[in-house]
Amino acid sequence: MRKSAASLRITAVLSAAVFALAGCGSDGGSEADADPAADLDGPPIKVGFLNPSGGAVPQPGADTGAEAAVDYINGELGGINGSPLEMISCDTDTTPEKAQACANSFVEEGVVAVMDGYNLSSSATLPTLTAAKIPLVGMIPFDSVAGSKAEGRVFFAAPQASYLVGALEAFKEQGKDSVTLALVDTPSSHQTIDTLLPVLAQALQIDAKGVYFSPTNPNFTALAATIAKGDPDVGGLVASPNEGACTALVQALRQQRYEGTIFTAACTDYIEAAPAEAAGGALYSSTWLPAALEHAPDEVKSDLEAAEKAIGAVEDGTGGYYAYGEFAQFVTFAKALDGVEGELTGETVLSTLKGLKDFPSFLGPKISCGSPTSPNCTTEMLLFDVLEDGSIEPVGGDFRQPVPAILSQIPGAT
Repeated sequence: MRKSAASLRITAVLSAAVFALAGCGSDGGSEADADPAADLDGPPIKVGFLNPSGGAVPQPGADTGAEAAVDYINGELGGINGSPLEMISCDTDTTPEKAQACANSFVEEGVVAVMDGYNLSSSATLPTLTAAKIPLVGMIPFDSVAGSKAEGRVFFAAPQASYLVGALEAFKEQGKDSVTLALVDTPSSHQTIDTLLPVLAQALQIDAKGVYFSPTNPNFTALAATIAKGDPDVGGLVASPNEGACTALVQALRQQRYEGTIFTAACTDYIEAAPAEAAGGALYSSTWLPAALEHAPDEVKSDLEAAEKAIGAVEDGTGGYYAYGEFAQFVTFAKALDGVEGELTGETVLSTLKGLKDFPSFLGPKISCGSPTSPNCTTEMLLFDVLEDGSIEPVGGDFRQPVPAILSQIPGAT
């Protein structure tokens, strides 16, 4: 679901998306529209949402997950302490200027937290939010500056470095010693390709190379040719700007007769779009995903099914990793705060989240968020192999813990 990057909208839970149900019986009537928050009588708890659906590097699906989560929290979990969660969504365009404008709007609206939807410029919100004592809450910090410190923010998932380190470690264990990975050409990308990747290559004794592609006019045929030229054991993406980019690159690599492991970052839709080309690939995730249902622990399966049902109910919604990651972020947030006595303010929200210890995050690992340094809560990640039947299976069977000695060499990773 993609909105205008220039608009600011309020998605009030009390007027959440409803579903018209066809009537049955002789009277031809219909049931009343369902309001997920109809039975909640507490004052609304407002949170801001930095919606990443616009701009040069959008993450469509995050807004779907957020909207689905709000309905699920209010309709299935009973809100937070009997109060409905109200989401105030501000469309970002990945620029610091727009992020700053969103932060100002959130302060005016009186939110108790701001949810970071995988934005590349969320650090621009921090001066304003910190002054107003409003915490920034996210999953993976896509903005390396926002993820480099712990003050005034909590990220439930591992930092970006964990996914790259964990994946490269797994590839090394599997005997795959050469890797060529691409990343969209933005200022923050150069820190990953130019600085982080060489450090990892040396630490892991692996031949790792990085290449760039245009955020506005990508040529995936040319990119595939560049990746396949050296015939690396693994080729693909460090991170993907969208699901379409993954599908295009996978198909282009197979057209180049590349037979190595195609690494598609957090993409999942390409498996259904190009199943023959997808088999033998790999992807990472901060959470369990529906395609891994048969391999998930029993206690996770019901949560996966609930998330899939809620996300599928969002009209014109987009699924994929970002939908499930955002859904998990909101639900973990709500469950962590449910039962907190007294009025929820930015200060109590931050102290409560910082106090989480061995807390079972939704679709994710147990998290402890009291670290004085980034990452706040965990460094664990999942690496999935794509099987021939289109399902995905976690390498090692569960969450992976990247080697701390390797992570410690990367600023902001531990």
